[in-house]
Amino acid sequence: MSADQDKSNLRETARARRIKAHNQDAEGAAQSLATHVLALLEDKPPTIIAGYRAIGSEIDVGPLMGSLVGLGWHVALPVVVENAAPLIFRSWTPGDELVEGPLKTVQPGAQCAQVVPDVIITPLLAFDEQGYRLGQGGGFYDRTLATLSVLSIGVAFAAQRVELVPRDWFDQRLDFIVTEQGKI
Repeated sequence: MSADQDKSNLRETARARRIKAHNQDAEGAAQSLATHVLALLEDKPPTIIAGYRAIGSEIDVGPLMGSLVGLGWHVALPVVVENAAPLIFRSWTPGDELVEGPLKTVQPGAQCAQVVPDVIITPLLAFDEQGYRLGQGGGFYDRTLATLSVLSIGVAFAAQRVELVPRDWFDQRLDFIVTEQGKI
């Protein structure tokens, strides 16, 4: 079986696991996740960090982003420019208006400054102990991480952990994975 087919098969079961974890304690998990990511970043001086707006059952990084703003970090959100291209990032402050983007996303509008983050927080469907993630299949984060020298942190519910994420040559390893239970 090909890596593409393995990924496709895993996406279905990973979505179900993520939905179940989200339904059990989304708010508590988001708060715990924020605590663990803040601990991971506590020795890093505030710079530019890219988060995301959760879609569906993705773990919510809103509490984390709010805390980071309070600590002097500059927050950015991803912007999908076109298919098969890396993401760009635009400055964002909690409360700023967002516009509808492709693939059910919301993103800062063109009036927000484009920035290059030093840290990228990535959502995912599944992850393994080696630091690989399975995303939705568009390849946006892999293309982006391949072009930037950043600290990459995947965030998820602990229930999204799998033994091995199928991978191809273009899949990017993350520096850290953090769940509501802590750093992996």
